[in-house]
Amino acid sequence: MRAPGPPVGDVDLVVVGAHLSGQPLNGDLAARGATLVGTVTTAATYRLWALPTTPPKPGLLRVRSGGAAVRGEHWRLPAAGLGGLVAGLPSPMSIGSVELDDGRSLPGFLVEASALDDPGAVRDITAYGSWPAYLAAREAERPSRSSIRASRAATAASLPWSVGT
Repeated sequence: MRAPGPPVGDVDLVVVGAHLSGQPLNGDLAARGATLVGTVTTAATYRLWALPTTPPKPGLLRVRSGGAAVRGEHWRLPAAGLGGLVAGLPSPMSIGSVELDDGRSLPGFLVEASALDDPGAVRDITAYGSWPAYLAAREAERPSRSSIRASRAATAASLPWSVGT
């Protein structure tokens, strides 16, 4: 069953990255009076890219072929709140129509295609299915500080000389 449309004066917004619940920019939505409607999945016509931004964020881009579904969230906020959000939106981010897997199209965060002009600066993360899944995988790939210390200690112990001799 589809969620009802927004009340007069409110707008819906699809987020897939740094504005998701628990992410660094989620407070921007809350500060503008947004409420979480629920989770959503895009139609299988998108690619998700990790962008070299601070804070890190992804870019969602609709593609003609080779797309996949991406998980995100559906938020509802006052129209004035969306206006403020758009006014502060840095390039290459944009707001456009995001097609969902249930056939609806809602406004949502997208990235301009020009953001992908430098292939060495962006990473295709579509296979992860969502921004949080990518972040979790990236964190799991990083060695912990304790494993780095253990590796250094093992290396030092294997050296044929010792400090101070």
